[in-house]
Amino acid sequence: MTRTLKIGGSLVVGILALALLTLRLVGFEPQYLDPQGEEFQRANRIARPGLWLTGEVVREVVTDWDFVNHLDDPERRDTVMLETRTWYGIPHSVTIGIVGRGDKLYIHARSGPRRMQTPFPNDKYWTQNVSRDPRIRLKIEDKIYEATVALMTDQDEVAGVMGRDPITVERGPDGQERVTSVMHYWRVFQRNVPDYSADSQGVEF
Repeated sequence: MTRTLKIGGSLVVGILALALLTLRLVGFEPQYLDPQGEEFQRANRIARPGLWLTGEVVREVVTDWDFVNHLDDPERRDTVMLETRTWYGIPHSVTIGIVGRGDKLYIHARSGPRRMQTPFPNDKYWTQNVSRDPRIRLKIEDKIYEATVALMTDQDEVAGVMGRDPITVERGPDGQERVTSVMHYWRVFQRNVPDYSADSQGVEF
């Protein structure tokens, strides 16, 4: 009986390992649901996350990120896919918004009324991941950009990128003002590409 259980356990582990290896090679992208669509509402405003993202890895420095503001993707609209690192070694990927401002790139997340019940960054699994390990991979159209992110903590700086205050305040039925949403922004820095600035002298980072 014990031997049978051991053999069965080994088969299960082998099948899982093979499945993960296959997903690592072919990728498993996160589900996209239009936030304004009925399907998103029926899914309780939650879309299925993915695992590994696949695509051609960009090895050149990008000096103008404005193109991300006008992505020609009829399915995912003006969004991209983000792959984060989990503590258990299998990536967690989601669909997020992105903003380009010349040579600067930003990603963002919104903490709405429901999410704000849990302190940031633990209100979303991916924000919790990048708080622990800021190394990420972005899939923009069909290409992969390896990067490191840094959370922007200056409210005025975030407002300068957004063009408005990142904190939304509304007056409730009782006449009291309440914070109903907060936008969080991260600055994105390319990783594993040569930096030819005067200080780095071509050292990769």
